[in-house]
Amino acid sequence: MALPDLRRYDVPVMTHSTPPIALTIAGSDPSGGAGIQADLKTFTALGVYGASVITALTAQNTVGVTGIHNVPVTFVEAQFASVISDLNVAAVKTGMLADAETVTAVAGMLRRLATRNVVVDPVMVATSGDRLLDASAIDAVRSLLIPRAAVITPNLPEAAALLEQTMAASELEMIAQARALLQFGCGAVLIKGGHSDGAVALDVLVSASSVERLAAPRIATRNTHGTGCTLAAAITAGLAKGQTLQLAVANAKAFVTAALKSAAGHHIGSGHGPVDHLFDVRKNSPQTS
Repeated sequence: MALPDLRRYDVPVMTHSTPPIALTIAGSDPSGGAGIQADLKTFTALGVYGASVITALTAQNTVGVTGIHNVPVTFVEAQFASVISDLNVAAVKTGMLADAETVTAVAGMLRRLATRNVVVDPVMVATSGDRLLDASAIDAVRSLLIPRAAVITPNLPEAAALLEQTMAASELEMIAQARALLQFGCGAVLIKGGHSDGAVALDVLVSASSVERLAAPRIATRNTHGTGCTLAAAITAGLAKGQTLQLAVANAKAFVTAALKSAAGHHIGSGHGPVDHLFDVRKNSPQTS
């Protein structure tokens, strides 16, 4: 069998540019669609070097979660210390933190960072409906983690749970809940409208001084596994590259919409398949056949 022509992989040696570094602190998804795996794929696709701290191991696939093994907090802290002692982290994303002890530890870890580019995705429930955050940990998220964030990215059920309210049913209610969440001390709130109905997927980005509406056509697909992780990771990548929060959020929304559209015809797993994180990378990669 003939060997592939390796010249197609030749690239010039770059001596003047180092990619920005983003860190994800989250749980592992062995099926590759969400969590740490989705975050690292997203960082890579967007030209950012990705590092990770794993908070929990899950046994899950596109159908559901069958087991969760929390990483001991001391080892979560050891991973974090190892990364920041060596890498110049420009932005951080938090995802699945599982329990109050881990939330408390991660909030303390974030205080050791110079960057305020912290994206908190308050992951509570998987796409399959399985709970990923103990109910007892929600107060720690409110009081300890959210104040460390430049932006938090709850979906409609998560925003309602954080506020102990019913789920927002309109754009005005989404804005009102975002403003209420600002009172917990974060810089901005992005409430995602993916759980609503209609032809348009509407998110709202609210800060103390502005309200921005981000709308995109709703993609008809079952392949939505990892959507929230991917959006938060894409925002983190944008912040790591020096983008403003508004630009990072807009670019992340466009990236996720394209990833959903590209994945619509895929058949990966028998449940909610993953979004297509590498649609643009694959489009531009050399063919192996």
